[in-house]
Amino acid sequence: MTTTTDRNPAQTERLLRFHQPEKLLRHLGPLDEPVLAALFGTDAGDYRGRLERFEQHNREAAAALSAGPDAAARIAALPFRPGEHVVAIGESTTADRLSWFEILRHLLPEGVRCTNLAVSGSTTAQALAQQLPVPGFQRPDWVLCMLGANDVQRIDRTPLVDLAETRRNLTALRDLTVARTGARWIWLTPTGTDPDRVERYEHFRRAGLSWSEADLDAVADFLLAQPEPVVDTRRAARGHHEPDGLHLTPYGQRAVTAALLETLHR
Repeated sequence: MTTTTDRNPAQTERLLRFHQPEKLLRHLGPLDEPVLAALFGTDAGDYRGRLERFEQHNREAAAALSAGPDAAARIAALPFRPGEHVVAIGESTTADRLSWFEILRHLLPEGVRCTNLAVSGSTTAQALAQQLPVPGFQRPDWVLCMLGANDVQRIDRTPLVDLAETRRNLTALRDLTVARTGARWIWLTPTGTDPDRVERYEHFRRAGLSWSEADLDAVADFLLAQPEPVVDTRRAARGHHEPDGLHLTPYGQRAVTAALLETLHR
């Protein structure tokens, strides 16, 4: 059997943190731990242990937020109630096993069900195809949506998706989901990047990938003009990026969770 000794442990950790193949392979039915572990080059015991360590980190992050000033009032003001189902849709910032949403679930009352449908690398068009159909079966009461960062990525400085298409897709995603489920909607803006780190990151440089802060700000401005609650995550995330300049550090994810608590407390 393949074990973690066959792969760089840090690489395995990163892959496990940001990727959940079971979300893309739903048509195959439930995948058990040995199958999922093998996809990451490890065994079921190591896979389970790593996931538990991620969860322990999320519990600790939630506890730290709970101990902060005015935390009790902000947590009590969250609109999610026992018996309700809260769903997140998005890309890697939300799919991250240390994400703001995974921290949030530990702040909610017992009896609130949380489902993270986010898929790393997802654009708004892919979310319409891959993530939109699932809430129709899940019947959420709330949807938290953070999308748009992958739409504005550029290859050799050429934008792949224009803002008009992103706007259309985000609007369709909300309107179709609400029409199908009656769910209440909350937006989160893309977090922005650390441009210097993005430019220096070897894998992005090889692929010719880049992100424009102006493009990300344009998506955020569109969301901030929507009638639903909007969490502007950019300030909270600033200065808290991983070496790639795109993904957030665990502390950055905690800061985004704090921004959500603050916004929903207003």
